Amino acid sequence: MTHLERAEQLLHQQYHCSQALFGAFADDLSLDIKTAFKISTCFGAGMRQGGVCGCITASLLVLGMALGFYDSQDRELEVYGNQKTDEFIKRFTEAMDGKTNCRDILGKDISVPGDMAVIRKEGLILKECPRALSASIEILEDMLPKLSKDKSQEGINLDMVLESSEFQSAMKRISKLHRFRRNVNKLLFSSEKKIGFIQFDIRKFKIVNDLYGERFGDEILDFILHKLGENCHKEQYFVNLRSDVFMMVTEYEKEEELVEFIGKLDSEISSFKNVGLQMSYGVYTVEDKNVELRQMEDRAAMARKAAKENVLSNILFYKEQFKDNLYNRKFIEENMETAIAGEQVMMYLQPKYSISKNEIIGAEALVRWRHPERGMIFPNQFIPIIEENGYIKKVDYYIWERACRFIKRCMDAGITCPISVNVSRVHLRDDECIQVLSDLISHSGIKKELLELEITETADNQQVSMKALQLKDEGYTLLMDDFGSGYSSLNILLETPFDVIKLDKKFMENMVISTKGRLILEQMVRMAEKLNLGILAEGVETKEQVELLQSIGCDQVQGYYYAKPMPEEEVFELLKGRTSALKKPGNLV
Repeated sequence: MTHLERAEQLLHQQYHCSQALFGAFADDLSLDIKTAFKISTCFGAGMRQGGVCGCITASLLVLGMALGFYDSQDRELEVYGNQKTDEFIKRFTEAMDGKTNCRDILGKDISVPGDMAVIRKEGLILKECPRALSASIEILEDMLPKLSKDKSQEGINLDMVLESSEFQSAMKRISKLHRFRRNVNKLLFSSEKKIGFIQFDIRKFKIVNDLYGERFGDEILDFILHKLGENCHKEQYFVNLRSDVFMMVTEYEKEEELVEFIGKLDSEISSFKNVGLQMSYGVYTVEDKNVELRQMEDRAAMARKAAKENVLSNILFYKEQFKDNLYNRKFIEENMETAIAGEQVMMYLQPKYSISKNEIIGAEALVRWRHPERGMIFPNQFIPIIEENGYIKKVDYYIWERACRFIKRCMDAGITCPISVNVSRVHLRDDECIQVLSDLISHSGIKKELLELEITETADNQQVSMKALQLKDEGYTLLMDDFGSGYSSLNILLETPFDVIKLDKKFMENMVISTKGRLILEQMVRMAEKLNLGILAEGVETKEQVELLQSIGCDQVQGYYYAKPMPEEEVFELLKGRTSALKKPGNLV
């Protein structure tokens, strides 16, 4: 991911521009992201009063921390640092047409409540701040390699300037990356052969660090660099881009040569001190040498990321569809804030039915996104992306609020209808969701038991159990979603205080196709009854499924046989007339 892409991603996650920019350079400075946020928050507060743009303060921090502009007792260094600071501000001012203050860039004053409301309503931060981020990063990426060279030529004592080994490491990394790109550019335009970019990383490297320690992780990275040095000849260039991500550029005649090279390298780096290592390789073969070098690297990165998800091979060549996936991700990240503010994100409800009573007993709240140009965007297209960047929290909170309002509307009409909402995995990491839920229930004036919480079964049972216990202590009704689709289903029933288990659609389909499967399903229903657990079957689509479930004592169902997900207004009308106007089973609502 480029500096700009990382900065824009952080901006879309609601971090201030100073945090977004400084965070984008965290790896270059050998800082973890939390430390980077703390530093940028301390020194990037000017924009909160509408003062100097946070991109400026963050950029000067990057320059200072990477190259040591700090010792005012060193007159030569102080003059040098001031010159480079002035150079950055001058170039930024030119790029931004003279605008250096937050209030000028946004057209509103962020410190004035009324202006802030307009900023949020119109999404001005996401509209205007990317330009400042882009200008700053372009200038920094141009200045940093040059500054490294200048300091060496001017004879400044780096041992005195850079006392921190982290800063020295960062400067060396920048210098190596600059040298690598210079050599690659030379190769691109001097070679008559084809050129291939190979980018790879270590799968689950974080787990290796957690299990064996960061020092051991560093030894692995050094080991890989050493092996690259042994396997690459003079016209094959390689570099450690960041953390466990490596890049190698080489000439070739046939793609088989690239695969052969990767195979040989992989055999040599697949184990270190008896610890097995799995790599993911992305390959981009250059078709147009006039394409920017960063774009070539990005395409190799897209292929590498796709290889991480591929179960058949750990080597993938770049395809245009990867670019489409990247553009789709960028579209979702850039438009999600506007989607919520403009009520493009909607709550749909899928009713839950009692087979015996043939009536609605509740509903599940689901999210839909109706874009004014793209039309309906379904959850499988955007949920995985916003789960990765953390924006799922805002979407969940929005749906929770809508669910509470719907419950209140039903109560006012004399209707009792429990609504279940999904609690995404990201909420399992902190306690913020408990306070949010409490505030929503208090504000809407509904009964807590009417807002039910669905938690998806997961392999991380301990985390699920801890969060479920907290939520249960708060008095919520808990549903285990997608039972039978994950891991250790029976163990998690022992450890967590769920009230209802929802049988996964695929699980249901597999169970009803054989005598053995039906027996397992029947025993599960009996087990749930003995454990005082409710049981609800999802994905019920046929009359045969309904009859089977009824025969084994499973009364609660959800699926297209009874009703599809629909706008909340339609469900409300159904609930108002459920005693007299319910449609018969077998007809889609």
